[in-house]
Amino acid sequence: MKPTNPEDPNLPVWLDDEACPVSCTEKVKVLNENYRELRQLAQDTLEDGVLMGCSEAQLRELFHELIDSLKTDYGNR
Repeated sequence: MKPTNPEDPNLPVWLDDEACPVSCTEKVKVLNENYRELRQLAQDTLEDGVLMGCSEAQLRELFHELIDSLKTDYGNR
């Protein structure tokens, strides 16, 4: 059975590089909050774009490209 996020089953379980759940409560809390905020911003942007006549398919493609283009300066820890 897939593990569920104890705070909200609709959120992912945050994993480290060894596929073990992140156990620090404060880290999980921050990750959950950031995920919720990003999801809401993406939802609002998608809806705004569609209401302004943009192609939903193009918006989704651009969102994927945006996420795929993100880089971190921290590397794998």
